[in-house]
Amino acid sequence: MPKWIKFIIALLLLPVCAGAVRALWPVLQAGTGADTVWVPLLAGAACWVVIFFLLPKPMWIYVFGHELTHALWTWLFGGQVKKMKVTSKGGHVVISKTNFVIALAPYFFPLYAVIVIALFAFGNLFWNWHGYLVWFHLLLGAAYAFHLTLTFHVLQTQQSDITSQGYLFSGVVIFLGNVCVLLFGIPLLTRHPEIFKIFSLWCTETGKVFLWLHHLF
Repeated sequence: MPKWIKFIIALLLLPVCAGAVRALWPVLQAGTGADTVWVPLLAGAACWVVIFFLLPKPMWIYVFGHELTHALWTWLFGGQVKKMKVTSKGGHVVISKTNFVIALAPYFFPLYAVIVIALFAFGNLFWNWHGYLVWFHLLLGAAYAFHLTLTFHVLQTQQSDITSQGYLFSGVVIFLGNVCVLLFGIPLLTRHPEIFKIFSLWCTETGKVFLWLHHLF
């Protein structure tokens, strides 16, 4: 798809981005009572932020997760991974097919947070880890903060994944991807509000943005 078409799509999606942000605030408010979730989540995130600013950044771990995410989404789309190289200064993966999701997935898909969730779900299924929920939320907060901080860090330099898709289109996809993680991830953790209500809320808020634009112009 030509970049100019992606640019137009990105422009049309800007109100959807605004609607997502407007929908996120009530979702955050609905989950504020879940202290057993928020306190360890924020504590884990704070611990990682301290490490991020005071200690050398574990770039090899981030790059490995970045390239592995490319590989995982390639497999999900039926492609093949032929080669993967990882160093602390960067990496690359040779794949048989690509699209904008595969190219941009590492910037919105928090791989290490997903791994934490998968490991806890597996352990809870076989060994009843419900008593370790606090530690799960602590690690999850740290893993998600790892994703956000290091993604922001690498975006300070030119990324071929971004330039190949166009800056505005990439920005919109990355933004929507990260907001969706929060929109649908928070209700799964706090059970407030119900997941099916998120879609309705998002559509309603996006409609308000379009209505405001209609009156503006």
